[in-house]
Amino acid sequence: MIIKAIEKDISIIQNLAKESWKSAYANILEQEQIAYMLDLMYSESTLKTHFENPNYQYYLIEEDEVFLGFIGFEFHNEPKTTKLHRIYFVKEAQGKGLGKKALEFVKTETQKSGDKRLTLTVNKNNNAKSFYESQGFKVYDEAIFDIGNGYVMDDYLMEFIIHK
Repeated sequence: MIIKAIEKDISIIQNLAKESWKSAYANILEQEQIAYMLDLMYSESTLKTHFENPNYQYYLIEEDEVFLGFIGFEFHNEPKTTKLHRIYFVKEAQGKGLGKKALEFVKTETQKSGDKRLTLTVNKNNNAKSFYESQGFKVYDEAIFDIGNGYVMDDYLMEFIIHK
């Protein structure tokens, strides 16, 4: 089940981020960088700012009354473009088809918003790239982002074009 998150769900999002990042980035990033990024991207103040932005949406993914993941996306991040900022699942959720359902949900919400394009970034060493490609996303560019504290993210930029 996909449930709209509200500000009181910040701690659930933070816990899911910590848990999912352990497996998602364990072989890609050093533990120090993971800790830095979690603190930067999932601090209470950062998440509150997202909830105050009407274009920024968070949804929790639940199965059997257990939260297994979350998605965060932003309508109109660029003209006619929704940006998928976050899609993470705990290790136990993998292989259940929840990622596909979550992406389909985001594609539908993107279309409802009037946006024509859905974008995301994925680390070049992240196996999720092949999952996104299997869901119709294509690489349109590459970029290195300086995220501070001496860390960078070397990413593929991917897009999905919404067809009516």
